Amino acid sequence: MKQILFSLTFFVATSLFAGEPLKLGDAAPTFTLSSATKDTIVKDGFSLASSVGKNNIILAFYPADWSGGCTKEMCAMRDSFTELSKLGAEVYGISGDYVWSHREWAKHLGLQFPLLSDHDHAVAKTYQSYNPESGFNKRTVFVIDKMGKIAYMDLEYKAGTPDSFNKLKAALAKF
Repeated sequence: MKQILFSLTFFVATSLFAGEPLKLGDAAPTFTLSSATKDTIVKDGFSLASSVGKNNIILAFYPADWSGGCTKEMCAMRDSFTELSKLGAEVYGISGDYVWSHREWAKHLGLQFPLLSDHDHAVAKTYQSYNPESGFNKRTVFVIDKMGKIAYMDLEYKAGTPDSFNKLKAALAKF
């Protein structure tokens, strides 16, 4: 029953946004994905709809666990986790990797936040964060505000320099 409800919810959300690029102020497409932390795997995982309203939500799409650029990106989030929390944000990394890889990678890096498994890239496609040529997620970052709206988006997030991360923090400071 949960799977049918999830499929229907995701189908409706995907259909609403298919072909239309997301923009600031749009309602964030909702989804539910399995998640992993350094300690646990949760099959029912993270539901955007049930998380809206508590804090701003950072959705950090990245290509793959264990890669150099993705390690830099997630370590920047890890190293600034307290600062991001003080800015009222919760961090969620999203890639196409399975939750078992996520758990081991989160454990290896000491990540304090969940990694979401979007193995079929359905959520990444909805969020304009999938590269069909490579078969991996693009490196993008979205902030979903407490009202469930897209408040910030960086469709060309760069992990190798502090510029993109500093823009993200500056945007969060305005909310």
